This record gives sequence, C-alpha cells and structure tokens, in this order.
Amino acid sequence: MLTADVSATARFRAARRAIRDGGQDEVARSLQSVSAEIRRRILRMIDTAQLGHVGGDMSVTDILATLFGAVLEVDPEQPQAPDRDRFILSKGHCAAALYSTLAWCGYFPESELRSFTAPLSALNGHPDRRKVPGVETNTGPLGHGFPVAVGCALAARLRGSISRTVVVLGDGEMQEGSNWEAAMTAGHHGLSSLTAIVDRNRLQQGARTEETVALDPLDAKWAAFGWEVRVVDGHDHLALLEAVRPSVTGKPVAVVANTVKGKGVSFMEDRVEWHHKVPTSEQVRAAITELSR
Repeated sequence: MLTADVSATARFRAARRAIRDGGQDEVARSLQSVSAEIRRRILRMIDTAQLGHVGGDMSVTDILATLFGAVLEVDPEQPQAPDRDRFILSKGHCAAALYSTLAWCGYFPESELRSFTAPLSALNGHPDRRKVPGVETNTGPLGHGFPVAVGCALAARLRGSISRTVVVLGDGEMQEGSNWEAAMTAGHHGLSSLTAIVDRNRLQQGARTEETVALDPLDAKWAAFGWEVRVVDGHDHLALLEAVRPSVTGKPVAVVANTVKGKGVSFMEDRVEWHHKVPTSEQVRAAITELSR
C-alpha cells in the first residue's frame, strides 16, 4: 500500500482552504490551474506507460479537480477515517486521471506516477483499493462501481454518518443494466447523501453513444428513477460546484455533466479514436505546451 506524501498533503490542504474561501473568480482560476496540472500529469503517465485511456481521462479531469479541490471531506493522511466522504470512479479505465488527482492531494508521492501500469506497480490500469489509498473499491468492469456507491450510501445511513458518497460514471457505462438497478434502489430508499455524476462526453470505444445504444433523454431517465437531476457544463468549475451541492429534495442527486472527450488538447477533442489511442512523444509535447498556455 502506498503512503501519504506529507508535504504534498500540506499543500493540498492549503490550496483547498484558499479555494473554499476565495471569491468566484479566484476559485475558477485555481481549479482551472489544478485541472491543467492534472492533465499534464496524465499525458506524462501515458507517454511513459505507452497505454491508457487519454480521451476519457481528459473529459473527467475538471470533475475530479472540483470534487477533490473544493467538495469532498477527505484527508490523505487518514484515508480510512470512518466519516470521510466516499468517492468512487466507476469508469475505472480512466485510472490515470484518478491517480493524478490523488497524487495532487498527497495520497502518495507524485514520483509514483512514473510507475503507471509497470510490472508490480501499485498503479494498475484499473484502481485497486488494496494498493492505492483513496481508492474505495476496485473498478474496471463497467457497471460495478455505481452499485457499490449505493451500498456505501446505505451503510452511511445505517451507522448515522453524515458522510457523502459521490460516484462518477462514463456515459457509455450507462448502457449496463446493473446501473439502472442501482439507480432504482437509490431512488426507492431516498439516498440523499448520494451523488452520481455522468461524464457525458457522448463517445465510447469505437463509436458515439447514440449510435451504439441511445441514452437520451438521459436527464428524464434519471428523474423517472426518483433522482433530483441537474444538467451542467462538465468543464465549468463554478457550475460543477453548484451542481454537486447537497440534495434539496431528499432524493439522490444525478448530475449529467456535458463534457468533451480529450478536453484541453485540440487534436484530441471529440474524436473517438482517442478513447485509448496512445499519443506519440511529439504529440505529448505539443499537448503539454497547449495545456500550459
């Protein structure tokens, strides 16, 4: 099991305090800066490993930066604190984005990112809770993380905890029937401490979601299962902060976050081949330059 980087954790706490206490313009600038750094780290990781899912990593980055930078009550030095908020990345193939974010928080040293997918590395191609602090459950097979999140929210209610559970799903993942069983269960129990965020980039492996198995109207479907639904620009940090506020209806909250696959890198944006295509070293350098402007 990896261990916390104390200096990085201190920087994370200071950054989170500044973000939470800042005005809107300052908050937006700070979270944009965090997102850009996470994206640069993702590119370096995938360049070193020569594999990954860069398109989905980039689309989910602003969501992760917002959650860890300003929303979730977590402590990288106490990753098993009983009343911590739980975060689950159900779209586990985008592990590089999660690892990059966890390293920024200080759950483990940034230097570990260079070992992504290497033999015997803790940083597998899919998150492993036995090896990586901050990972609540192993994910990868789509349709598994969300049901676990529902169980976490139910468990919090049973033990009288005020902790929140937040789960991020891919939109192609919503074609899995297990997710709708979980959604129905959460709606039935009125799990108001549960927030599900759909990374709605409209692309999945090989094609657009609507060409594979149509999802729209996705917001209406969530509502029909008893959820409080919010639709938002998934790259607008301030809009995301508003969208992930606690439930006001006593229902679980579903956030449909409209995103762009490959966000931040012009030659990757909204292109299906970047689901898991590996950029060349020259493309990585160009992408990092673009993200540094």
